[in-house]
Amino acid sequence: MTTYLLAGGGTAGHVNPLLATADAIRAARPTAKVLVLGTREGLEARLVPERGYELRFVDKLPFPRRPDLAALRFPGRFRRAVREARRLIADEGVDVVVGFGGYAATPAYVAARGRVPVVVHEANSLPGLANRLGARWAAGVGVAFAGTPLPDAVTVGMPLRREIADLDRAAARPEAIAAFGLDPARRTLLVTGGSLGAKRINDAVRARAEALVADPADGGAAWQVLHVVGRLSPFDDPGVEHYRVLEYCDRMDLAFAAADLVVSRAGASTVSELSAVGLPAVYVPYAVGNGEQARNTVGALEAGAALTVADADLDPEWIDSTLLPLMSDEERIAGLAAATEGIGIRDGAERLLVLIDLALGRDDGPAAGRG
Repeated sequence: MTTYLLAGGGTAGHVNPLLATADAIRAARPTAKVLVLGTREGLEARLVPERGYELRFVDKLPFPRRPDLAALRFPGRFRRAVREARRLIADEGVDVVVGFGGYAATPAYVAARGRVPVVVHEANSLPGLANRLGARWAAGVGVAFAGTPLPDAVTVGMPLRREIADLDRAAARPEAIAAFGLDPARRTLLVTGGSLGAKRINDAVRARAEALVADPADGGAAWQVLHVVGRLSPFDDPGVEHYRVLEYCDRMDLAFAAADLVVSRAGASTVSELSAVGLPAVYVPYAVGNGEQARNTVGALEAGAALTVADADLDPEWIDSTLLPLMSDEERIAGLAAATEGIGIRDGAERLLVLIDLALGRDDGPAAGRG
């Protein structure tokens, strides 16, 4: 029996690909044992047990950025976390460590070094500190986006939730239209800034609610809006017919099935999921951080599969000048959709499993493509 230790977590961007990989392992290797190493503060503390996997904990240890008391304590606390991970590897007979970044990944990488093979998956086009470290001695490195600067990286795509990886949008559309109370005769613009929302997106779209759902004068396609506003700040429903507001959506597979065009942030999971299901998008990269969201869109933009607008430029006037003309251009939307279908990867979890098998000395599956 092979024992896999999957390490990582914190945000959905780390937890979701971890769980998708765990599911792929369980499907391909029913007798395998899958353990997850995470922190008590991250989303994994809830999501991993809910999915039926055994979760072990290490302390959440942010890398110190300034010379303060936390920095003085960090070396000792980190050594303790590594010892705990090393003990787990020995006691459970772990055969391979697969890391997804985040606080739990770093001690797992260090504990595994020289003992069991390490495989790293990086979801973003700009890798985080943990994965930059683990990739130095990893037996395999899988990335979601080609060009991610990690040594010997293989482009495997994003391990996706099964409901996304297996989504047939056309077949699921009637269920989706009914679930959200939408009009089956209208096209659907899906707007989302993620689970917390995005104030600039929300404000600009709300300001043009009536224009977005207005019947076209030339008899073209009429649109409706499905707006997932998130939990970031209060949002006043404009009360416009054909403009549906949700605070949170726990069935994004159905939202994708209902949609014909998407306006969205450009997180790694979002870009990967929209590409996988063939949805054309206008990405609004989050302007805070090291620019990874803008980098996540590069492949889609180069393929002609998406548009982008800077967060600072997204205002009601941009909707008038760019979004509304796009929505009335059926040929252009069809072209974006066709290009998107050409770049999407639905089997990222299975491709990552190939890398894991190779790290374990197995070679019984198709090789993933070099990035």
